[in-house]
Amino acid sequence: MPDRNSSETTARLRPVPPAPSGRPGAPEASAASGSRAGRPGTPRAEVPPRPAYAPQAGARTGAQVAPGADADPTGHGTRLPSPPAGQPRTAAPAQRPAPATPPRPEAAPVAPDPALSWSAPLAPGGAPGATRPLVSFGEPEGYDRDGQPRPLGRRRASQAAAATACLVLGLGLISGAVTGSWLVGDSGEEGSRGTFATAGGLWHSVPVDQLFPPTVEGRGAGPGGADRTWTRIAVARDSGCKDAFDPLLSKVLAPVGCERLLRATYTDATQSYVTTVGLLFTTADAPGMTSLANRFRTERLDRRSDLMPLPYAAKGTPAAHFGAEQRAAWTVSVLTEAPVVVFAVSGWADGRAVDDPQPAEDAMRSGATTAPAQAGLGNEAQGLADRVERGLRKNVRSASEQPS
Repeated sequence: MPDRNSSETTARLRPVPPAPSGRPGAPEASAASGSRAGRPGTPRAEVPPRPAYAPQAGARTGAQVAPGADADPTGHGTRLPSPPAGQPRTAAPAQRPAPATPPRPEAAPVAPDPALSWSAPLAPGGAPGATRPLVSFGEPEGYDRDGQPRPLGRRRASQAAAATACLVLGLGLISGAVTGSWLVGDSGEEGSRGTFATAGGLWHSVPVDQLFPPTVEGRGAGPGGADRTWTRIAVARDSGCKDAFDPLLSKVLAPVGCERLLRATYTDATQSYVTTVGLLFTTADAPGMTSLANRFRTERLDRRSDLMPLPYAAKGTPAAHFGAEQRAAWTVSVLTEAPVVVFAVSGWADGRAVDDPQPAEDAMRSGATTAPAQAGLGNEAQGLADRVERGLRKNVRSASEQPS
């Protein structure tokens, strides 16, 4: 009986016929050849047969390694069979590193062409030469509401009409704001020369009842916002300024001159207080009035008790005893848009003397404890002067709007 081990050895050493090369006309390698590369007599090393590997249906490939086979060192999914028992394991060939890419040479900086500069010389005759660039800018282009391109400089008729309407409306608002600021008493030089001259002639062109109304309503003009009503009890004849002011006040007002002085005296609803309000029409121009107003503001001349205006005491009226010693509160306002100084002075109707007169501004302050402040005489002087001044401004506006 043949030895089983020798039969297995013989079967293991039996060569496997090589596969055809696949090239037409190529001779097949002889299995019994004992020479290699034309060298006879050289023993040929036995190579173990390469088992055929075909994954079965449903078998997993890739990371799964079949029993008896090694993982593919190349990572391409092909398994290498394990060598037979007794033969050394052949190491996987090492991968050759990729050749390093040589560094790219840096491009040399290119200097700008002087001929393309804006300062390049022109060709003879002033025309741009061949070495100077000629740049033309096209008209900017935008898009309309339909997404169609259009030049930005063009507008539709509706847009032009809307822009014109906005311009007219804006001019109207500005004009109204200027007129309104003049009426509420903003100082400045916004009044025109025609308006300034018109205001200077109102003393002889406007009836006295418009300058000094018989009844003046003062809503919220009293202490704590109480309403006041003043009734005119006397009107002085228009005159010059001789003996109309104390000597010191006359000296201060002398630079603006005196064209006419108008005065009227009012009393409150209870006839407890009397107030004289006056309009001094000067001969000064707008710069002269501005200079006087600045002096009153910077030197605080309207707060000095030695510059109080004198009252007008009409006989046979509640103001018959209203003299210099009865002055309790006063105010002086120098206009700059009209040649007019507005003033007012108040006191008690019973003829009592006042030792500590106060500017109307101080007597109107909250918490003031002086006798004029407690009686509300500051409100009497300031409230009546403000309303006469507003009436003057309205008359100036009406006279300026009349056709010449």
